[in-house]
Amino acid sequence: MKAWRVHRTGEPRTVMRLEDAPEPTPAPGQLLVRVRAANVNFPDALLCRGHYQVRPPLPFTPGVEICAEVLALGEGAEGTVGDRILAQPALPAGGFAERAVVDARSALPVPGSLDDAEAAALHIGHQTGWFGLHRRARLRAGETLLVHAAAGGVGSAAVQLGKAAGATVIGVVGGPDKARTARALGCDLVLDRRADDVVAAVKEATGGRGADVVYDPVGGDAFAWSTKCVAFEGRIVVVGFASGTVPQAALNHALVKNYTILGLHWGLYQTKDPAAVRACHDELTRLADRGAVRPLVSERVPLEAAADAVQRVADGTTTGRIVVVPAEEAP
Repeated sequence: MKAWRVHRTGEPRTVMRLEDAPEPTPAPGQLLVRVRAANVNFPDALLCRGHYQVRPPLPFTPGVEICAEVLALGEGAEGTVGDRILAQPALPAGGFAERAVVDARSALPVPGSLDDAEAAALHIGHQTGWFGLHRRARLRAGETLLVHAAAGGVGSAAVQLGKAAGATVIGVVGGPDKARTARALGCDLVLDRRADDVVAAVKEATGGRGADVVYDPVGGDAFAWSTKCVAFEGRIVVVGFASGTVPQAALNHALVKNYTILGLHWGLYQTKDPAAVRACHDELTRLADRGAVRPLVSERVPLEAAADAVQRVADGTTTGRIVVVPAEEAP
């Protein structure tokens, strides 16, 4: 079968190689699956660079999130051949391949309202958004939510979930094309960080109060702006550092302004509270089926274009989600 493999760390476009790889065999408790769609995530780029918190042995195949069809069951695994599932392949054998093996216990049913590419993009980004906004920040209807990188894969999920929760959503983006995407997603106000004074605009839009909840997958300047325009008893959810800069929080500032900084590592819920992950998936399925959320798939590319797609996500030049699909399904 064909699979992308990384033999040394570096920039995705340089180190990812499309190769012939051995057909995987499911171990006890695993499922052999045919990859129907593999979503491109920023962690895929971090894996290639050797900067992710998990460092699989070389060579490895990136691709942390897939929609797949069950082909065979390992000993003791529950499932049905032909089922369409969402799964996270076990590294070092990720999802940028024709076939993969996954843990049967963690496989989730695909919402019937979503096609393969949309389904592949639902799990990590929207789970992260749901846990960040609801489990950590306790977002309430009527509050103001500020989302950084609102046109990106992670940010677009937070925008949709914020609107579904009844919040007023302010989206921060970089450039007019991403601004149009954020407006189409439903942002009540869109700010271009390249042209607008984000802090002043948020304060003006909220009558001086500031944002009740801030969703920050960017770090760097975005975090600094957030501390200046967060409301009394506001909550800043730290999701990641796509800017490449990990900010140093001034705890005296958090004390004086009376706001909360919340870390979110969604992957921990899979080991610490897997029941919560499944309950979240049930809620996301309900939201998807009634049209309240739908992953923004901006591009569907063939397997041969996966390395370029990972690089563009790493460079921050994309909107929404890029999903790798079989060649016959790519435009």
